[in-house]
Amino acid sequence: MGTNKIKIGNKFIGEGEPVYVIAEIGINHNGSVDIAKKIIDGAVKAGCDAVKFQKRTPEICVPRDQWEIERQTPWGRITYIEYRRKVEFGFEEYFEIDSYCKEKGIDWFASPWDEVAVDFLEKFNLPIYKLSSASLTDLSLLKKIRNTGRPVILSTGMSSMEEIETAVEMMGTENILLAQSTSTYPCSLDELNLKVIQTFKEIYPEVPIGYSGHETGLAPTLAAVALGAAFVERHITLDRAMWGTDQAASVELVGLNRLVKDIRDIEKALGDGIKKVYESEYGNISKLRRVKNNIQV
Repeated sequence: MGTNKIKIGNKFIGEGEPVYVIAEIGINHNGSVDIAKKIIDGAVKAGCDAVKFQKRTPEICVPRDQWEIERQTPWGRITYIEYRRKVEFGFEEYFEIDSYCKEKGIDWFASPWDEVAVDFLEKFNLPIYKLSSASLTDLSLLKKIRNTGRPVILSTGMSSMEEIETAVEMMGTENILLAQSTSTYPCSLDELNLKVIQTFKEIYPEVPIGYSGHETGLAPTLAAVALGAAFVERHITLDRAMWGTDQAASVELVGLNRLVKDIRDIEKALGDGIKKVYESEYGNISKLRRVKNNIQV
């Protein structure tokens, strides 16, 4: 990992620290605080460090020519702009979520998709922001987030190396984290490109590098940890068959429990990199080794 550590709430992300596990709720709550709370409960039970949401101002984020296009939704056939409004939590809902997460002892934060959303989220004194892959080239939004002084995770899906370099140059390396990601939902294994984690670590040794996964299954996220990811993020849901664009690329709560457990097992198994003979091996040296202490000097 990079030499940098960034404090998030009462924890650190970076070299020598446990992998910071983010459960991305996004809009998988489908506009229901009760569903959001059930997912938060699942994230707490699994041992996640944080849950993450998304915050958009629909009138800014939805292209004007898409507003009146009708689509089938859980609320019936409504226009796209109306749908986007229904899945957005307002102040009262986020106040309830903020209180609930504090009660449960888990961090929460969000991805603001526009400058108005940043102003909205600033009311909650969040420990960090996440910049979605879609927003990496939105330099005015980058500047707005930078000016809050809060740490920010930059997700790098659908982005060229040149676009990533431009974003990092604007934000500086002191208060950012980078996440390897591919913005396909769900993403096929041959496009995950986990070795980019190592590439980022070489290019930005001072920046904590992580992984935001959209694959089905758990193995690639575990491989990301083995490759040195300082944090991981996965979309989570109560049921992958629920209505919504992100559900199919999400992990259900049973899988989330397994994922966090396996991440902690991998952390232990990776060790410190210093070759040694363990106390538990000495008995087998006596029983199994024919030639002992044959080191020549």
